[in-house]
Amino acid sequence: MKLLDAMKRRGGTMTSQYLSEFAAEWVEPISTTYREWTVYEMPPNDQGLAALEMLNIMETFPFGQKDYGFGSAKALHVMIEAKKLAYADLAKYIGDPRGQKLPTNILISKEWAAERARLIDPDHAHCQVPAGNLPAGNDTTYLAVVDKDGNMVSLIQSNYSLFGSGIVAPGTGFVLHNRGALFSLNEGSANALAGRKRPRHTIIPGFARKNESMVAFGIMGGWNQAQAHAQFVANLADYKMNLQSAVEAARFTKKTFDGCDVEMESRTGQKVRDELTAKGHQIKLLGPFSSDVGGGQAVLRDFANAVNYGASDPRKDGEAIPQVPAAE
Repeated sequence: MKLLDAMKRRGGTMTSQYLSEFAAEWVEPISTTYREWTVYEMPPNDQGLAALEMLNIMETFPFGQKDYGFGSAKALHVMIEAKKLAYADLAKYIGDPRGQKLPTNILISKEWAAERARLIDPDHAHCQVPAGNLPAGNDTTYLAVVDKDGNMVSLIQSNYSLFGSGIVAPGTGFVLHNRGALFSLNEGSANALAGRKRPRHTIIPGFARKNESMVAFGIMGGWNQAQAHAQFVANLADYKMNLQSAVEAARFTKKTFDGCDVEMESRTGQKVRDELTAKGHQIKLLGPFSSDVGGGQAVLRDFANAVNYGASDPRKDGEAIPQVPAAE
């Protein structure tokens, strides 16, 4: 009743029926393979699909080999262009899967990625990237936990805007979110505003597995998340970084869906930035460790040796805390 009273005083339309009809859901993750790793993300209505599509596009290029080393202009150019392609598809095709058929399996397929990858010009950045044509027919908290038995949790939550809606129902002690701001007012959109419908979400906890190693990870930052996930996985798979290095390695972010703008940490070398600028990328230079590219946490379980690892991003508050062994 406290929530309903707070809504009523502000002209809201929430009713007790809406609350009684809501229930949390167990969902099956979606996944793809990247090199020897299998990467798991949340299904729509989340943006996790964009991370998987981006990785599939990246996989068609020789990352980690000659000229495509970590932080090279060729590798970064492909990553940025892959981000634009994946996010264009996300924006057009993804919303709440309830009540409408979404092309999730197509968008995370290797065949779709191969088609999209052909659109990447090695010498020029594309400032306007349309979605593909389908065949006919800063307020976020993340934590990862692994226990002594290898059970893992990858958890993220967010109120969306800073302090969400800014409304605290008297007597409750928590702020109500404003995730509804992520709906589209375009009636033809898969993410169109409608009753009993969820908006396209930005928050995505992730998992990745290779043989006897399992990683739970997340990187905060709104629309930064999917592209940051792809960079993190590439750091593990292509550049063979350990968990901490993969979390704190220099990243880029492009939070807009159009244009050639891209933000980049200053640890990316001047020569590389000059090469990217020559291709048409409009770089906004950030500090060496900038919260603009998101802050991440990760844990890894080596099941073969029963050893746990933790990593915490220096870009944000956080800590890798080991479990103290029980006294003999």
